[in-house]
Amino acid sequence: MTVSTFEWLEADGLGGFASGTSTGVRTRRYHGLLLAATPPPTGRMMLVNGLEAWVETASGRYAISSQRYAPDVVHPDGGRRLTAFVNDPWPRWTFTLEDGTVVEHELAVQHGAPVTALTWRLKEPRAGVRLFVRPLVSGRDYHSTHHENASFRFEAAIDGQSVMWSPYDGLPTIVALTNGTYTPQPEWYRNFQYDEERTRGLDYVEDLASPGLFAFDLSHGAAAMVLTTAEGGSRATDRTDAQRATDDTDDADFTGRTGAAQRVERIFASERQRRVFPSPLHRAADSFLVQRGAGKTILAGYPWFTDWGRDTFIAIRGLCISTGRLAEARDILLAWSGAVSEGMLPNRFPDRGDAPEYNSVDASLWYVIAVHDFLTAAATLAFTVGEREVTALRSAVDAILEGYAAGTRYGIRADADGLLACGVPGVQLTWMDAKVGDWVVTPRTGKPVEIQALWLNALWVAGHWSGRWTHVLEDGTRAFGARFWNEARGYLFDVVDVDHQRGRTDDSFRPNQILAVGGLPLSLVDDVCARKVVAAVESQLVTPMGLRSLAPEAPGYTARYEGNGAERDARYHQGTVWPWLIGPFVEAWLRSRGGHGDARREAKRRFLAPLLEHLRHAGLGHVSEIADAEPPHTPRGCPFQAWSVGEVLRLERQVLKNGDPA
Repeated sequence: MTVSTFEWLEADGLGGFASGTSTGVRTRRYHGLLLAATPPPTGRMMLVNGLEAWVETASGRYAISSQRYAPDVVHPDGGRRLTAFVNDPWPRWTFTLEDGTVVEHELAVQHGAPVTALTWRLKEPRAGVRLFVRPLVSGRDYHSTHHENASFRFEAAIDGQSVMWSPYDGLPTIVALTNGTYTPQPEWYRNFQYDEERTRGLDYVEDLASPGLFAFDLSHGAAAMVLTTAEGGSRATDRTDAQRATDDTDDADFTGRTGAAQRVERIFASERQRRVFPSPLHRAADSFLVQRGAGKTILAGYPWFTDWGRDTFIAIRGLCISTGRLAEARDILLAWSGAVSEGMLPNRFPDRGDAPEYNSVDASLWYVIAVHDFLTAAATLAFTVGEREVTALRSAVDAILEGYAAGTRYGIRADADGLLACGVPGVQLTWMDAKVGDWVVTPRTGKPVEIQALWLNALWVAGHWSGRWTHVLEDGTRAFGARFWNEARGYLFDVVDVDHQRGRTDDSFRPNQILAVGGLPLSLVDDVCARKVVAAVESQLVTPMGLRSLAPEAPGYTARYEGNGAERDARYHQGTVWPWLIGPFVEAWLRSRGGHGDARREAKRRFLAPLLEHLRHAGLGHVSEIADAEPPHTPRGCPFQAWSVGEVLRLERQVLKNGDPA
């Protein structure tokens, strides 16, 4: 049996994770078994990258792991014995050896701590079966690669069944708790090859250190291993992660061999109980909700994104609000409410350091939409929101609108026509934010169409508690109708007053205009124009994976998201498909058809079903960040993307349910 290659993800709720492939061959520098956030959710460090494992029986030695080495060599041959893989409720591999021995291997990450539990067991009892496992260790930033060097410390500290390594100063100590025996055998494993990184034009060869060898007798029971970190390095906690992994809630000895097996089983039992979700999408959503300080935030995607403002406020509508996780939505929105600066919310918190980056015109406006959706859902579901909390949320909204109206960074300001101008040379402010060196690929300086939709909707939201914005909203709505409709082409301009030159327009056919007719509470064009926009978008931009970012006939259109970093950035919004846009489109599509039951059923079949099928491919149980513009629409970019999952969830749980799609 051949097992197809898909990616799996196990997240710890702190920003750390474990990830890999269904075949066991690591294809990314981000694939690993213990990756800890120090401190959460940033500062991610790759600690244990993988394992080399084999089984010895009376008939011989059989590998149950495979690695890819440069140049294009797969060794050993463990993959040929892989006969099954499942990902629910966590990754589980089945290996069938030539003598009939069947070994099952499972892996789960504990929620709330950087702890990975692993077990190997015989499917049927057999005498004389031993397992050997070599951990492959680095101790590096998750964006980098590791190479052989004289500074790596192989020495281990051993305390009962706990083996601890401190490969470099300033890094967390790695802890392995097992029910096996450990023998120091330091070795360098050189030239691992990561094909996905090679495809992306990045450093794709790595050396890893293996400090020693664990041995287990499978004939006497399952092999158990817990990988975690000890207190130290750049992270301090009330309890060490080793203590978390060996907590004793009964009287069992969790430092001995029995304790390791019991701890693994307790993690499995706890996670099995916790992972009772209504659907795979709900389970996927849970992985993006992580801790930041004393509060919560949303990671934009795995394996390389942290928390981004724009992504958070788009994704929260599906991940939290449509799924009824209103307490978490409240906490996230309140946590961000205090970060308004000159009307702007941060778009990104760097991996290192605490200084946020204020470089987005739309993140703050999406926050206003998220607040509106949250308060509306809270009222509908009778979820109590305290007066002080409501005041904090509304105050943040008011501060955003006041800052934008008065004028803030990067030329963001309310113009005399009621529309919102934005942009200065060399800065990318909208969601189409690719930049190569000093070249902003899609600058969209002036008055971008979706920014006007967000701005006018934000004014409408604030109008629920303040009459201050009524005239600005009225002026802006009139100006939008008069200035954005492109009669000659039958759709909306992408940008007006390009480069702040009055009357200059950009008629590039992009999906941004869909937010003027769907995806937001307030539609900005009349029904006739809305139907034309929807029809044009459907005919030129819709694919089974989402919406193209540029029409195929437009100058600069690219069919494939390929090449090195600069080449890929140049193609990021030049045709590349974005699944998250399917949410606003389907909402607009339903509005244009009256939202009746037949239309919803058709939308589910045509637009939602292909994305639900995608859950079985690429990042298992998740929706990818992007895809190629042309068939077969190969998934690209981040395989586990928050706003992609969020918008599919919002469609399924809210837009396509019985009732008014608006």
